Amino acid sequence: MAKIKTTFFCQNCGTQHAKWQGQCNACKQWNTIVEEVVQKVDKKDWKSETAKVSGLTRTSKPLKIADISTASEARMNTKNGELNRVLGGGLVPGSLTLLGGEPGIGKSTLLLQISLALPYKTLYVSGEESQQQIKMRAERINPESDQCYILTETKTQNIFRHIEEMQPDIVIIDSIQTLHSDHIESTAGSISQIRETTSELIRFAKETATPVILIGHITKDGNIAGPKILEHMVDTVLQFEGDRNHVYRILRAHKNRFGSTSELGIYEMQGSGLREVSNPSEILISKNDEDLSGTAIATTMEGMRPLMIEIQALVSTAVYGTPQRSSTGYNVKRLNMLLAVLEKRAGFKLGAKDVFLNVTGGITVDDPAIDLAVVAAVLSSNVDIPVDKSMCFAAEIGLAGEVRPVNRIEQRIVEAEKLGFTSIVISKYCKIPDTNYHINVIKVAKVHDVVRHLFG
Repeated sequence: MAKIKTTFFCQNCGTQHAKWQGQCNACKQWNTIVEEVVQKVDKKDWKSETAKVSGLTRTSKPLKIADISTASEARMNTKNGELNRVLGGGLVPGSLTLLGGEPGIGKSTLLLQISLALPYKTLYVSGEESQQQIKMRAERINPESDQCYILTETKTQNIFRHIEEMQPDIVIIDSIQTLHSDHIESTAGSISQIRETTSELIRFAKETATPVILIGHITKDGNIAGPKILEHMVDTVLQFEGDRNHVYRILRAHKNRFGSTSELGIYEMQGSGLREVSNPSEILISKNDEDLSGTAIATTMEGMRPLMIEIQALVSTAVYGTPQRSSTGYNVKRLNMLLAVLEKRAGFKLGAKDVFLNVTGGITVDDPAIDLAVVAAVLSSNVDIPVDKSMCFAAEIGLAGEVRPVNRIEQRIVEAEKLGFTSIVISKYCKIPDTNYHINVIKVAKVHDVVRHLFG
């Protein structure tokens, strides 16, 4: 008989406790510790199950680091340029990728669309929808696929049995919170079940060199549901972001053992699925022919990709005693810092005015290179004079009022030139090669110089 024991897990952070207590010692949350019954299986049974799933019995041995082969294994092309960019070039054989996001944001649609386009034999395992529901959505995306197999199952032992029969090249699980294993006597979605089922999938992926993609639910705080160890166990953690009221979605990598975490992919939600946005600068800049005050164009970098984004600002007289400072898509603390610099170093009296800032397109930007565009938009709204639409900005603002240089300035200049801008304002201290740009490069050293170029 297998031994059965009781353990206590925190449902917020996944910390295990020897006994019940009101407050979790790790995350300091109250009334989050619950009791779960864990059934231990015999070591013999577990070993035989693993061998049956993987079909491999090899064991690793220690090697000198000089003797280890460094030949990179070929990545699997997902036929999706945005996903390939975020992953670092495609799926790595034997990797485990976790995709999280808000309910209804399009996680299942994205992975089903990829499954239908892949030239590899793909097994799409769904524990939330029936085969008929998936078929209806697949007909809108790509009804001619013959390499995608749909399985509706939540028990890992049955899933591995089907995997052994068909030998797929890629496995997609929708979602990890719906799976359960016979080795654990607890409900699906519990801390112990998520940890156990993920461990089984990791062992399968590593021993068979089959990439596995998991869909994960998130909590109301925006974190992936389940124990934090889930994110440590997988190789890549992707986050699918965006507002369900808007058509654009953003794919980011929060963790990537095989590539950069600074890359970004942009999609547009359509009736036939998600469309890749190859030139996001065009959708992030409004096509308005009127000259409006309070808008400025900034060049930012997301990984290796330059983006042109529009900054909107509104400055008005404060109705109440304390002025409001509101920001969407930009750090409000940094906005307060820039307003203090304008007050102290440039002489603009903004202490008694409300300031509202918005980054269009629904994206969030942390690049300090957009500071100069924020300052230009705020000053433009304050004096009610529009900024030239053919001018863009790429510089950081320091506390002394100086305009500081930013990285990858050549790529920013080339992107602005490609999109038809006639001038770009950068720091005087930027070192750029002696190249004949078709765009006018304006170099400034202080905020006062920016004011003179904008308003004379």
